[in-house]
Order: sequence, then C-alpha cells, then structure tokens
Amino acid sequence: MRDLKRRTSNTLAIHDLNKAGFEVFTPMTQKVMTIGGRRQRRDVPVIQDLLFVHEAKDALDPFVEACPTLQYRYLLGKTKDEPMTVRDRDMHRFMIAVDTTDTPLYYRPGEITESMYGKMVRIIGGPLNDYEGRLLSVKGMRKRRVVVEIPGLIAAAVEVDPEFIQPV
Repeated sequence: MRDLKRRTSNTLAIHDLNKAGFEVFTPMTQKVMTIGGRRQRRDVPVIQDLLFVHEAKDALDPFVEACPTLQYRYLLGKTKDEPMTVRDRDMHRFMIAVDTTDTPLYYRPGEITESMYGKMVRIIGGPLNDYEGRLLSVKGMRKRRVVVEIPGLIAAAVEVDPEFIQPV
C-alpha cells in the first residue's frame, strides 16, 4: 500500500492501521529531526510511502475509502481489482531478516547492480536458517551481508555471522 502523508506528520498510516487491528509492516530507520525547535530521534519509514498490510482486500476497502491519504499499490498492466501482493513466505523472511539485525542496509529496485552480487550461500543456523541467497559484495565492506529482497519493491542487506555461511 501507499501512505501519502508527509514523513513529519504526527500520525502515519502505519499507526492508524495498527490501531484498527490490521497486521502492518514497514521497514523503519532512525533519523534525527528538528521538531518545534528541538532535535528529536524518530523512527521513520525507509521508503516514505511503502506499507505492507496482511489482510484481504475486502476487509481493507472500507478503511482505504475513509482515509484519503492511503492507496493500494498496483503493478503496471494489472486491473484496479488486483492490488500488488507479496507471498507470505517472502514477507515473513524479509521481516525476520530486518528485525534480527541492528543496521540493515536498504536498497530500492535497481540500486543493487549485478556486480554487487557475490557468491550464492546458504545460511546454516541462526534466525535465517535454510535461507539461500547471495552475499553483498561491496569494495571495502568487511562485514558479511546477505541480500534479502522482495522483488521489485525493496531489498535489504543483513549482517550474518561468517560461521553460519555455507557456500552453495
């Protein structure tokens, strides 16, 4: 879904959806902002208008109609009756990966080039057990990071202990 409210708004759509009882997720990061002349540390969405809501469209429709700054996301070439969806398995894996690391690096679609992808690996143990993916290969980066992505929307590079990495 899309949240069209400004980042500095007191209540974002994620807060409204949580209060309404929906299961909602958006990748967050901390920013220092000046609000009312005071510097404050706030959690803000990594991508301002990106929300993931785990609910059927029929249940969300009344809420979306009542909130003019909340919209569905659609894929190019699809009809208005088919909003963009993410498989439960992919979303669950992404949420676990992002929540288990202190400093995930987020990338938008197209920011990770083919040259940045490293070897194929399998994670053995830890919260990402049995996950297969590619290492992030950036010159000068000492930490081992695995790319976890939701195709076409967002990717995150999460830190993994080298002892859990097995080449495929």
